[in-house]
Order: sequence, then C-alpha cells, then structure tokens
Amino acid sequence: MSGGHYRYFFTEHFGLPDAFYEDKRILDVGCGPRGSLEWATMARQRVGLDPLVRAYAEFGIDRHDMSYVEGGAEAIPFPDHHFDVVSSINSLDHVDDIPRAVAELTRVLAHDGTLLLICEVGHPATATEPQEFGFEILDAFVPPLVPIDVSRLRFIPEAGVLGSCLAKEPLPGDQAHGILSARLAQNT
Repeated sequence: MSGGHYRYFFTEHFGLPDAFYEDKRILDVGCGPRGSLEWATMARQRVGLDPLVRAYAEFGIDRHDMSYVEGGAEAIPFPDHHFDVVSSINSLDHVDDIPRAVAELTRVLAHDGTLLLICEVGHPATATEPQEFGFEILDAFVPPLVPIDVSRLRFIPEAGVLGSCLAKEPLPGDQAHGILSARLAQNT
C-alpha cells in the first residue's frame, strides 16, 4: 500500500470528514516511511514521529509533503498540548514502555484534542512487537481522555492490522486476539 491509503484511516474509519483536520496540528506516532499524513494538505502542521527516521531516508521520505522527526513514543520532542490530533496506528505494541508512551501521547495532545488509536491486542510478544496487552489497554488512557468511538474487530492474519480494519468484521464473543480501534478526546 502507498501512503494514500492512510486518508481512509484518519477520516472514514473514525467517522471524521477531511474538514475536521482544517488548520490542525497532527502528530502520527510510529508513522513508518510511507507518508501517512501527505493526504492532510488542509492541516497546519503534519509530523510523523518514528525512531527509525534516519533509516527511512533511503525510502525517499524527504520527498513527502510532511515532516519526519526521529524519536520514540516514550519521549516525544514537542511541548505540552502542541497537537490537535495525535495518532498511534499499529504502533503501540512496538514501544518499550507502555505507561511512558501513553503519558507522552496524552501530554502532547491539546486540551480539546483527539487521539486516534488502532492496535492489535491479545498477541504474544515478538522481537519487533515486545508488548503484550489486551483490550484493557484503553483504560490506560482514561482519564484524562474519554472514549468517543470504540470498535473491537476480528484480526485477520493474512490481512494484517490495517487490512483487518478495512474488513470491519466485529470480534466474535469474548475472543482476546483482535484489533482495538478507538477515537478518544480530552476530558475537558
């Protein structure tokens, strides 16, 4: 998939129109090298944060219409309440310290901001996804955030995390392995 598919996840998937991003500052944590925010030309600022930014240079990220900043979710190099929208799409299980990452994601979110979260839950830890957590990970954000829209989706191995979101199949019963999709807002 090219970077263009990200628009769907930031808009339709979360029930947000393009106009929602008008003049907003957006931070995509764990953005990867595919230009996840290039579509958001109406935004005031578009920043992708990833610890592998230097390695992504070989993929031509310098040609993307967004900024990349090298860093991890546990120490976001921006001031408090700087971003109107913060996203963590398929990246939270890649961090080293979940409590610190959650604290940083909420710290940089504006007082009236929106947090977008998509993550695989209930999978065993791996070398690249060292964190194991279930749907209760949502509780780590509440408060100061409140859930606005939460979905529990079936994980389809051959489709991966984002493909599973596109399929929109509800998680059957009390199954522990799936996809958590949540839009949260500051509790003001």
